[in-house]
Amino acid sequence: MRVVTGIVLFVLLLGHSFAQNYPTKPPKIVVGYPPGGSGDFTTRIIADELSKELGVTFVVENKPGAGGSIASEYVAKSAPDGYTILNQGNHAYNRVMYKDLSYSDKDFIPVSRVANGATLLVVGQNSQFQSLKELIAFAKANPGKLFNASAGFGSAPHVAACAFEAAAGIKITSVQFKGGGPAAQSLLAGDTQMMFATSPTVTGFIQAGRMRPFLVSIAKGSPSIPNVPGGDAAGVPGFQSTFWFGLYVPAGTPQPIVRRLHAAAAKALSKPEVQQKIAAQGMDALPSASPEAFADEIRAEAPEIERALKGCGAKIE
Repeated sequence: MRVVTGIVLFVLLLGHSFAQNYPTKPPKIVVGYPPGGSGDFTTRIIADELSKELGVTFVVENKPGAGGSIASEYVAKSAPDGYTILNQGNHAYNRVMYKDLSYSDKDFIPVSRVANGATLLVVGQNSQFQSLKELIAFAKANPGKLFNASAGFGSAPHVAACAFEAAAGIKITSVQFKGGGPAAQSLLAGDTQMMFATSPTVTGFIQAGRMRPFLVSIAKGSPSIPNVPGGDAAGVPGFQSTFWFGLYVPAGTPQPIVRRLHAAAAKALSKPEVQQKIAAQGMDALPSASPEAFADEIRAEAPEIERALKGCGAKIE
């Protein structure tokens, strides 16, 4: 018994010593989406801030594909030493969307949420619709004939569009693209008539006058996206659909390292200037109270995500 206790104590002390020296080389944060969207944006801002807090450059690595599954699988199989970190949403999305995933929740330790976001319903600047009321009226009169540009099955914009259909009592046709960028180009070209998108994807087009926002997917609106009504004010009561990104490390990563990363992320995300940068992209900085609290939040919302995706008729690929 004393031998076992001694071994446990040695491992704990070793982990603590390792964490005190961590990091001694540049860690990388892997994100499963291409540059330009909310996943890439949140990864780059948290990488920059962790670099400042921990004194070593955190490198961003984009591994897009399969709704983030390629990146998740890569991190799940990486050494549990704190040098390979994942920035991703809830894995429940991909559990519904993809068969035979080679990873599961048990392959990760959640560290901290980075930011929450909402999607925007936008139309092209030259759209025939001058208001959300007109768009809904058209959809009711022409079921399935309103074409929505979607960032892909199971994406946050796709889930938002499904929730909007249910709340507004309409039927639209979502055309699936490989990401928000191609979906936006479809809307700009006039091939589709509306689009739910993450704020970083369309903010530039809105500011340039090429798109018009009708709605933000938070019932009461979002202070980070001013002058755009939420569902209640826009005449779609109760409509809400949000998403988030957060940090994970491979299972087996020493707890002292997990806590060091969490503390650094929480401190960084509490800075007013960082919060302002995130708000400028239509998102809200929201660090978790602890790694355990983050894990509890992930588990609690998983059933709701699964119900929403199945209600969308999301395809399993």
